[in-house]
Amino acid sequence: MTDFSWLSRTELLIGRENLERLAAAHVLVVGMGGVGSFAAEFICRSGVGEMTIIDGDVVDPTNRNRQLPALATTHGMSKALLMGDRLMQINPELKLHIINEFVNPERVNFMLEAKPDYLVDAIDSITPKLTFMKAAYHSGLPLVSSMGAGGKVDPTQLRITDISKSYNCPFAHQLRKQLRADGITKGIKVAFSPEEPDKNSIMRTDGKNYKKSAYGTMSYLPAAFGCALASVVIRDLIELQNT
Repeated sequence: MTDFSWLSRTELLIGRENLERLAAAHVLVVGMGGVGSFAAEFICRSGVGEMTIIDGDVVDPTNRNRQLPALATTHGMSKALLMGDRLMQINPELKLHIINEFVNPERVNFMLEAKPDYLVDAIDSITPKLTFMKAAYHSGLPLVSSMGAGGKVDPTQLRITDISKSYNCPFAHQLRKQLRADGITKGIKVAFSPEEPDKNSIMRTDGKNYKKSAYGTMSYLPAAFGCALASVVIRDLIELQNT
């Protein structure tokens, strides 16, 4: 029997029936960086009963300004495994699947094979993100995807909309262009910010993990994106609308 006692404050807000819906749901989160780690934690703390988390990366010292698994004591350790331990400490009853690898075309269909009730895309590199978004779109499974959180400082500008309505986001612009080439023009829910990114904060990278450049980041901005993604998932799963 599921123990709902630790969710008593949540139950006050949404009721026992919705707690049971969440306990029966399976949510997949891909990307355990600044956005995805917070999204995964908020989803877990909401009482979702089954989760799959995916990431093949390890903690780098530069991750410590914004990522939950990144501590001075975890450099070089697997983000997915660290987050897995953290989620199980939050909810020991959680049915957790950990895929400690990057998204690639050969494996993405396997990652979706279990047909989770909701998919969260928090990948921050164009090529693997496109691979996942296309597979998710064609699977027909509910998806919410994070657009660019770098180079921005104002969390109050975050919006949830269809990708076709996103603007002032270079990351979303690239994704829309390449999705359009595959005949996908709308039908993907995204979290984005129309705040103009600080172009002076961009830097070139070594191209590792399909990433050639990166913007500077503020500690709270990726977390705000993760919060927004988690809210979409939870509200959609229990059909709770803003009033």
